[in-house]
Amino acid sequence: MSNEYRHVLVAVDLTKDSHKVLERAIPIARRNHAKLSIIHTLEPLGFAYGGDIPMDLTSIQDQLDDHAKQRLAEIADPCDVPREDQHVVVGMPDTEIHRFAKEYDVDLIVVGSHGRHGFALLLGSTSTGVLHGAQCDVLAVRVGKDGETDE
Repeated sequence: MSNEYRHVLVAVDLTKDSHKVLERAIPIARRNHAKLSIIHTLEPLGFAYGGDIPMDLTSIQDQLDDHAKQRLAEIADPCDVPREDQHVVVGMPDTEIHRFAKEYDVDLIVVGSHGRHGFALLLGSTSTGVLHGAQCDVLAVRVGKDGETDE
């Protein structure tokens, strides 16, 4: 794979560490004169509740989507990421990140990783899922500190 990247995708979870991941990706994109996109994935409410709730969750999902778009803009706007390059999608995070990367010819995915000790502790995490299924380079940016929890 070439050392030059044409499209960098930053996957964030909207926690307080998301800006660290984006700030790590920006210089890489600038050095390569690459397009920079940012993505956040919401899991469908039906997955969270196992589909056992006999009610329409559409309006709640729409509210979550709107909130995620607003939060993503708060992270991306100060870094001059255009709104058309800010994406909120619904689905399983690693699957949706892979789909987006393939569909938009992404050649570098940047994700946050909490850097827990031992590879086994990462199994099941989004960053590990992205790493194992990606068809392009993946940069895992260490975020948080040992023992620190997300907001």
